[in-house]
Amino acid sequence: MIGVLLMAHGGPDTLEDVEPFLRHVLKDRPLSPAYLDEVRERYRLIGGKSPLLATTQRQAAALETRLRSEGVPAKVYIGMRHWHPFIREAVRAMAADGVVRGVALCLTPQDSAWSVGAYFAALDDAQKAEGTSIPLFPVRHWHDEPLLLDAFAAKIREALVRFSRPEAVTLLFTAHSLPAGRQGLPEPSGAQGDPYPAQVAETVQGILRMLGGTHRWRLAYQSVPGRRFDSASGKGRTQGKWLGPEVEPTLRELAEEGRRDVLAVPIGFVADHVETLYDLDILHRGQAEALGIRFERTASLNDDPLLIEALAAIVRKALLLTSDS
Repeated sequence: MIGVLLMAHGGPDTLEDVEPFLRHVLKDRPLSPAYLDEVRERYRLIGGKSPLLATTQRQAAALETRLRSEGVPAKVYIGMRHWHPFIREAVRAMAADGVVRGVALCLTPQDSAWSVGAYFAALDDAQKAEGTSIPLFPVRHWHDEPLLLDAFAAKIREALVRFSRPEAVTLLFTAHSLPAGRQGLPEPSGAQGDPYPAQVAETVQGILRMLGGTHRWRLAYQSVPGRRFDSASGKGRTQGKWLGPEVEPTLRELAEEGRRDVLAVPIGFVADHVETLYDLDILHRGQAEALGIRFERTASLNDDPLLIEALAAIVRKALLLTSDS
């Protein structure tokens, strides 16, 4: 049997799950009561849980249906890095089903040692823990897949019609910020050898080519854990260096330039979760409105047919590469 493993971050299913979820994310690092309360409140504001698992389940079902319709007898599995079903649970299910080869990919398009690298390390650990060695072709990145770029471009076109003057809208592309350097941890994003910033930029340029014409745009990074911004200075406070520019100071710059219409385009995510539903829709929208900016966001791809087509194309290419092995 051919197996396809979709890996994602994971998120709490209830407000009671927030604490054990955060403890899994933080590992041995301390969890302060204040931070726990803050994160729990974010999930309360977006409905009391993360919608990520339900969305990923729809993606997996649609992908399996699409592959089988194309003559690819594959079963699609879900493995989360920080919550159920964990990657190890998915590996156990694949072994029980008799999967003999397949494909593993993260549902984040751009590669980094900090993100995608950690998922594949977790997959290796899971295989060892389960005593399995299923050959799974690793898809490290798919940031330039044409169907993915087309899907993002389509969401932008859909959103721009909400503005009376689409030509005056600034497209604010966003991706999750990653550490720019910490001693003793993986190669910092942006350092020689880590492709993340370059791949984020390539995704932006690919989408702009799909859109055609001339568009005002900026790129900013979001969702630095524990980030606090001083309301007067706009300066962030957190430990260590992270990739920037970040969204909040970028909004300030746009306001100073007289930009009044901003459309956020989260290109580092393919499904709704707290980073879109809270960080963009609540936190950054509130900051923008305080600056006199109208702030809208493109709909997330979720289980959009174009995304499913993109995933199917990626799986087919990966299987072709492994067909002779």
